[in-house]
Amino acid sequence: MMMDTTHTVSEIRNPDLWESGERKIRWVKGNMPLLRSIEEDFAATKPFAGKRIALSIHLEAKTAYLCRVLAAGGAEMYITGSNPLSTQDDVAAALVHGGLNVFAWHGTTPEEYEAHTRKVIEAKPHFIIDDGGDLVTLIHEEYPELLPNVIGGCEETTTGILRLKAMAAAGTLKFPMMLVNDADCKHLFDNRYGTGQSVWDGINRTTNLIVAGKTVVIAGYGWCGKGAAMRAKGLGAKVIVTEIDPVKAIEAVMDGFTVMKMEEAAKIGDFFVTVTGCNHVITEKSFLNMHEGAILCNAGHFDVEVDMAGLRELAVESFEARNNIMGYKLPNGVTIYVIAEGRLVNLAAGDGHPAEIMDMSFAIQALSAQWLIQNRDSVSSVLNNVPREVDEAVAWRKLNSMGLQIDTLTQEQRVYLYGSAEE
Repeated sequence: MMMDTTHTVSEIRNPDLWESGERKIRWVKGNMPLLRSIEEDFAATKPFAGKRIALSIHLEAKTAYLCRVLAAGGAEMYITGSNPLSTQDDVAAALVHGGLNVFAWHGTTPEEYEAHTRKVIEAKPHFIIDDGGDLVTLIHEEYPELLPNVIGGCEETTTGILRLKAMAAAGTLKFPMMLVNDADCKHLFDNRYGTGQSVWDGINRTTNLIVAGKTVVIAGYGWCGKGAAMRAKGLGAKVIVTEIDPVKAIEAVMDGFTVMKMEEAAKIGDFFVTVTGCNHVITEKSFLNMHEGAILCNAGHFDVEVDMAGLRELAVESFEARNNIMGYKLPNGVTIYVIAEGRLVNLAAGDGHPAEIMDMSFAIQALSAQWLIQNRDSVSSVLNNVPREVDEAVAWRKLNSMGLQIDTLTQEQRVYLYGSAEE
């Protein structure tokens, strides 16, 4: 539905849903003290005054509050979702009702998803906040005339950073990007504790099946995989990890998990969770090894880790087994199930990471955007780590919000560690 108001031009499903979305945003705001404090700072200093920000992140309540914090800092926001199934229509309506520009709805077709992505790029942004790299890729490939207008951007996913590094290696990345995912206050908490909890929230609320006593196969033992494995163990599952990295495989073993190849794990797994950032992690050979009733889902950014195209071609029958779960009957007579079309299960089948976790991640986003805009004249690299002072500023805010205090080094200890009283 096309909406024109005094201040916005948006494409959302239903503007009348805004009150429900507003309640969701108020709830997460009450549990995001870091962003509340940053909102107060931004409202006073207006670091984004006169700037247009294009943002593509899973569009639910926590993202909506980040958008309002950036708008409080003076930004003119152009917002879309980063997954066809993760946008919540009532949240999108609340943002439009509040005067922001939104181009997103739940259940977009590939054509609609691309059209919405184009809308935010065609707003001629000065800054890009990306989740998976779709905005940055599109503006480079199809809107090169807009590149000189872009100061820089932030990327918050492992997948997106891999795409940025490939662009940088090829010499095609034309503006500086902040590697938000690599900040300690992002990946150590968001990827591990956020993914760990939200993946199982999505699985449990969608399947309504017990995890205790089941065998869970986690594909990939990066920070997200560690979190998903940890929470599966906590729910009482027997956990198998599949990996391609020998170091991570050893980590998994020493963390108490079984390690084996996917084709072998496929024979005994009850739940399968892919968390690799790669494609074709579970394919035909593994599908045909699975037992009746095996359930598959993906927690990586794109819907390519479970080979859905291959599964659809292989299946002799497919059917909706339950809301957001498809059944696939294989030639050998076994039926296996896939949650949320193999898309990001914690958002396509849940509400995403807990508010307190995204408070840290989005604080890093907001302060990194501020830092890059303030320091743009001195930034020479296209790939930039989040400065340590930004990372630590978020950590201190988080500690303060939790009512916690920690020790500090004495002058004598500084001399002992660093050779002088100055670190």
